[in-house]
Amino acid sequence: MSAQVQLSYVEQAYDRGREDFEHIVGYLDSEEAAAMSHSELERELEAKGRELMRLLLQEHLNRRGPGRCEDAVTGADSVKRTEQRKHDRKLETVFGTVTVNRVGYGHEGFDSLHPLDAELNLPDEKYSLELRRRVAEHAAKTSFEDTVRSVARYTGAEVAKRQVEELVGRAAVDFDAFYQIRQGVASTGPILAVSVDGKGIVMRTEDLREQTRKAAEARTQKMGKRLSKGEKKNAKRMATVAAVYTIDPLVRTPEQVVADTGSRLARAKRPRPEQKRVWASVEKPPEQIIAQVFGEARQRDPTGEKTWVALVDGNKPQIRHLRKMARKEKIDLTIVVDIIHVIEYLWKAARVFYPESGPDLENWVSHRLIEILRGKAGLMAGGMRRSATRQKLAADVRKPVDICAGYLLNHSAYLRYDRYLAQGLPIATGVIEGACRHLVKDRMDVTGARWSLNGAEAVLRMRALCSSGDFDEYWRFHEACEYKRTHQSRYAGGIVPTISSSQRAKNTTRLKVIK
Repeated sequence: MSAQVQLSYVEQAYDRGREDFEHIVGYLDSEEAAAMSHSELERELEAKGRELMRLLLQEHLNRRGPGRCEDAVTGADSVKRTEQRKHDRKLETVFGTVTVNRVGYGHEGFDSLHPLDAELNLPDEKYSLELRRRVAEHAAKTSFEDTVRSVARYTGAEVAKRQVEELVGRAAVDFDAFYQIRQGVASTGPILAVSVDGKGIVMRTEDLREQTRKAAEARTQKMGKRLSKGEKKNAKRMATVAAVYTIDPLVRTPEQVVADTGSRLARAKRPRPEQKRVWASVEKPPEQIIAQVFGEARQRDPTGEKTWVALVDGNKPQIRHLRKMARKEKIDLTIVVDIIHVIEYLWKAARVFYPESGPDLENWVSHRLIEILRGKAGLMAGGMRRSATRQKLAADVRKPVDICAGYLLNHSAYLRYDRYLAQGLPIATGVIEGACRHLVKDRMDVTGARWSLNGAEAVLRMRALCSSGDFDEYWRFHEACEYKRTHQSRYAGGIVPTISSSQRAKNTTRLKVIK
């Protein structure tokens, strides 16, 4: 049987892509390619392959266009757009720049509508949503300058630093909405732990909170481009960091806790936090973040079956907000002050009595730590004060002792470690401390950086999504929200007209075989 195969429409439409592909194949079979090392060949092939992808994308867009509609095009303003005119727009993609040819439906005095833009879910800006995603992921991990270089090196796009910051800001706009509508995560451990803390970020003067800004404006700066020692005091704005997770109980004795301190084997045997979500905000006040913490926790335990515990470092305003929120939500909340903070106060107090390192110093701390873990924080506070008094220590010398004793007495209601250990509750704030370091310090504390409020908030949101393992799910939600904002909202009834079926029929992929 003989057959003559004619080129279909799709074969003609992708002719440039096929030609470029054959050119790449010819190049790989050339003497020039044969003389290359593997690394050189990889780099060259990647660049040529990216250009091939750009050509294929361009030809696909040509095939999809120009996007004429069979039905009338009516805007959300109820005005029918009857005038048709072709409009071209440039789109920066991960493969490079392409051109989208589409029909604009207009009416004098009103903005044109482009149904093909809606079908493709194109943003108003020059940069595609996929490129925005790449930029947001890069900027969450590294500086805006490094993001510019990475995008230029690993994609076919070019994005300037100012546009990087703008794209990250746009990428983060649906953060709160995503967590408000997201279904609750699977129920895991019986203990529901929440934690909040604060971490300072160096800000531009105009984005500091009012009181800090006034103090910063009154400050005399020695150098124009860099803060000197002692000048950073009024340069930071506090970010509130939050964490919510579930965990299995671990019943221990005070002696076991002291023996396990610093033990890698003991850490390996501890229950691991599950379904952990961490986030931070430099824009919202602490009370608003704490309200979000309770909202997230309530999603995980809607019926109140779990044991709720809040781990804090002793910050009184945070404790006040937690208690207030627990009363409002009618939650039986156990507040636990981090044992590591207590230990640090003990070591500073111990140095007053034993300035030199040695067994006596270590035994002093260990004895009092075990007694505090037995629920005797008040007795230990009184005892160390009496010891300082009997030794007739000067006020400035005994100051660490008085500070430690005051901390123990002021937080005694949250130092009932004997009860916490018997219930198997966590007593350390390792999760939130790690979140402060990872979310804020590792990315925001860059030498010489001064953040804008919007830029800092956007980067914190992106880092939180990545750290919590929610980025991919969030991005699907974000693109759906972009479609509603950018396209559906512009048409009557939120209904985007469909592209003419007759145009689609003309572009059908088909081989015509003639016998």
